Amino acid sequence: MQPLPIQHCHAGAERTRAAPDSSLHHKPMPRNSTRIMDPFNFDSPPDRRHSDSAMWNKFGDRDVLPMWVASMHFRSAPGILQALHQRIDEGVFDYASPRPSTIQAAREWFFSQYQWKIDDPWIVWLPGGVVGLNAASRAFAKEGEEGLTFGPAYPPFTEAPRRSGRIVRRVPLALNRTAHRWEIDWDALDASVSPLTRFFILCHPYNPIGRVWERAELVRLVEFCARYRLALVSDEVHSGLVLNPQEPHVPVADLGDEANELTVTLTGPSKTFNLQLSTTVCIAANQSLRERLAQAAQYISGYVNAIGYTTCEAAYRTGEPWRLALLDYLRANRDLLLETVNRDLPGIKIEAPIDATYLAWLNVSELGLPDPTAHFEKHGVGFMDGEPFGEPKGNYVRMNFACPRPMLREALARMALAIKSRFI
Repeated sequence: MQPLPIQHCHAGAERTRAAPDSSLHHKPMPRNSTRIMDPFNFDSPPDRRHSDSAMWNKFGDRDVLPMWVASMHFRSAPGILQALHQRIDEGVFDYASPRPSTIQAAREWFFSQYQWKIDDPWIVWLPGGVVGLNAASRAFAKEGEEGLTFGPAYPPFTEAPRRSGRIVRRVPLALNRTAHRWEIDWDALDASVSPLTRFFILCHPYNPIGRVWERAELVRLVEFCARYRLALVSDEVHSGLVLNPQEPHVPVADLGDEANELTVTLTGPSKTFNLQLSTTVCIAANQSLRERLAQAAQYISGYVNAIGYTTCEAAYRTGEPWRLALLDYLRANRDLLLETVNRDLPGIKIEAPIDATYLAWLNVSELGLPDPTAHFEKHGVGFMDGEPFGEPKGNYVRMNFACPRPMLREALARMALAIKSRFI
């Protein structure tokens, strides 16, 4: 297999070595772009070692760079911090509900980003995406009934339903090695439907492979769900992290009346703005689906708290300059990663473009390691193993590159040493 061509970042971010012409390349921004390189100091975030950070604490006192969980290392956007200080200064933290301004901020965000018009009653507020997955599986299937999703699958897609007696079957995506692209195996998808199938969970954009689904693919998926009378649960929490401007995010529910009627969208600011304390915004135009979801969510978890609503509104109202700068920084990190893998890390492959998210799906099967995560941890880099995503152990690891560039360079150097020493 030929090395994957480097995806060029915007001019506002660090440049990488030029690669041969390819249709997979991204056009750089014009040289007169007003974007500056790092206005929010992504290179120097707070030191979170020996804190309450689960990302760092997983490895205790070991010298391991944490690149496993889907959470960024960066300081939050200034407008979010300011809003938090103002809310905390109120000094009262009783049960909360969304202010009209919070609902308006969410509605305006979806319209400004995607030209998607939603009505206020369509929104169900939940304290997290995994809560939404639990609620959806209980709302749309009975115990013993089934759902479908693609594989590799973000682990809660299968684990959340399983723990309430529902089954979600993975339909593996097919790697088109000529086009360097993960694609839907439509025949396998049709063959996976059973009389017990009740819903489909879509990751859009796709964690862990970084795929942005095209409009034609989404239309066909809606038709598939309509044909088999399946609710379509679309996890779009990474929608603000599209790195390829030529592949814009298209909300599934905004593809027409049929899509709007059968789709429940799970989204929110948590991944885009690195707010693991914020809210999940569930959007469902279909009143029956919405009420079933809200009812199923009761008693699964607590309510959204005041901090969740505050950060959501602040992110949507003030976070866009930070987000744009973040995307430039992530593009440069992605390009550095791709270049280094192609040049310096034999036995590791990134098999398709990373068009969205800050996650890389690394094929490490050629290294012949029985436990790749343990081997790389031994050499100071912490990944998430591919096995919980449904892949055989030893084949894949997931890497988070939303970190300061000096840390990424150090991680890549450690990875090179890990490869050289794998037989020692």
